[in-house]
Amino acid sequence: MAIYQKLGRDSSARKALFRDLVTDLFLYERIQTTEAKAKEIRGIAEKLITLAKRGDLHARRQAAAFVRREQLEGSEQDAIQKLFSELATRYSERSGGYTRILKLGPRRGDSAPMVYLELVDRA
Repeated sequence: MAIYQKLGRDSSARKALFRDLVTDLFLYERIQTTEAKAKEIRGIAEKLITLAKRGDLHARRQAAAFVRREQLEGSEQDAIQKLFSELATRYSERSGGYTRILKLGPRRGDSAPMVYLELVDRA
């Protein structure tokens, strides 16, 4: 019995999907996806931010093993650098709850429930 949702994919496709979504979340700080996918990657993103708050070399290598090396157009920072420099300092005083899910309504076509998954502000 699986304790996670399979999302209609085999394990390698599911891991690739999670890696892409988490990387995009760190780069853009807000992504639109289905509710099921958002609930699955929320825990992964929270663990990676907590890892980044540690800030040592081992933590950076563990994060680099999961997060893709992509960067925004016109930016010299990739997702891992942003995670460790910007996001880790932003959440240094916070002990968890770095993400929020905002419901949007059904997707046109298959009526899948859509949400925004975003990183919370400094608050």
